[in-house]
This record gives sequence, structure tokens and C-alpha cells, in this order.
Amino acid sequence: MLLGPDDDLGFRPQRILINGASGSGKTTLGRSLGGQLGLPYTEIDGLFHGEGWVPRESFLDDVRELVASRAWITDWQYSEARAMLLERCELIVWLDYPRSRTMSRAIRRTLRRRFRREELWNGNREGPLRHFFTDPEHIVRWAWSSYPKVAQRVDAVLRDRPELPVVRLRDDGDIARWRERLG
Repeated sequence: MLLGPDDDLGFRPQRILINGASGSGKTTLGRSLGGQLGLPYTEIDGLFHGEGWVPRESFLDDVRELVASRAWITDWQYSEARAMLLERCELIVWLDYPRSRTMSRAIRRTLRRRFRREELWNGNREGPLRHFFTDPEHIVRWAWSSYPKVAQRVDAVLRDRPELPVVRLRDDGDIARWRERLG
């Protein structure tokens, strides 16, 4: 069931997935929504990435533990975990920003992290900028290539789980109005 920012959910969700392209603001929204609703936010990248950017062996076990809990907010990422996450969620929030916006944010975020040498998950940091040209999985290249898949995932949910509410937010004004309605 596709909803907009001004539509009433009719309930207070306890298990929320945030769907959006890289650079759309999933982490920012997840943290602030968690504070607003008193729900724990888990950045799923932190469960996935081990030291040296190696996928953690316990990733799927960690996701199982997360979804078994009573309340949570997390990002709808990683194909191997999506079905598990979807099965238990009560709401999907879709950050449907234009590609130009998500790309500019992904680039700025990547540059900021690199130049400030920010620690991300489990001691990882953004690699040298030259990796953009040599690594097909570089976050900026990933942001570009994965952008269309975000809407495809929503289309599949609307087809296969029509009872599941999906709130589509297209800009910061939509987010502000929707969060105000949540209370």
C-alpha cells in the first residue's frame, strides 16, 4: 500500500525498514526517527562489514537476532538479508530522491569521510580516491549503478505484499511533514 507523507498510518510502527539509494539519507533518518519514536536504530552496514571491509561471517545471524527483537529500525540493504528483514517489518519508508541529489550527497559524504579519515564500521575507512577508477564496488560507482534497483524493490513489495504500508518521501519537506504526523 503506497502512502505519501500526509497519509495517516493508523498505527505506531515498531519495526521499520528504510529503503533508499546510497546517499539518500537512510542513516540520518534512521537515527532521528529512532530518537523520535524511542526505537533502536541499527545501521546494517555495521553488521555486514568486518575489519578490512571483509563481510562478517556472523552477518545473517546478527540480522536474525535483530529481526527477532520487538522493535527496530534499519536499512533495507544486502540481498541475502532483505527477505528476512521484509518478513518482520511493519513499515517501509522509501526515500525516493532524484538521482542527482543522491549522487551529490554520496560524493560529498565519500570525500568528507576520506579527507577527515573518519572511522566507519569495525575500523574501516574510505579508501584512496583513485579506487573510484579501479574498484567496481567503489561506493560512488555503487550509488550510480544501484539507484534503479531501489524502486524495483518497492515495486515488488507493492505487488507481493499489498497490505504492507510503504511511505514514499521525495524531499526534506516530505520527511518533515511525515515525521510531524507520527508525533
